[in-house]
Amino acid sequence: MALELTDQNFKETVLDSDKVALVDFWAEWCGPCRMIGPMVEELADEYAGKAVIGKVNVDHNSQTATTYGIRSIPTILFFKGGEIVDKQIGAASKAALVEKLEAHI
Repeated sequence: MALELTDQNFKETVLDSDKVALVDFWAEWCGPCRMIGPMVEELADEYAGKAVIGKVNVDHNSQTATTYGIRSIPTILFFKGGEIVDKQIGAASKAALVEKLEAHI
């Protein structure tokens, strides 16, 4: 299951992690977000122990969304060593997300 990331736990869970992190910025009212949600959950199961897979609800965690300039959702950011190493704006296939994730593991 994907981690629920918040303004309070983002730094500790994502930025301070020694693993690559896939972070899905989403909202409940966003249709494309609901389309990729199940894929993110699958990746969380498949990459357990190898990567941090989490979701940030932009309506409830505006500080984190603002920090990373999220203007369009879904936006998926890939972090490694506390830095953004890749991103995907808009819906994407699971294969595309796996490819980006694998490139940084």
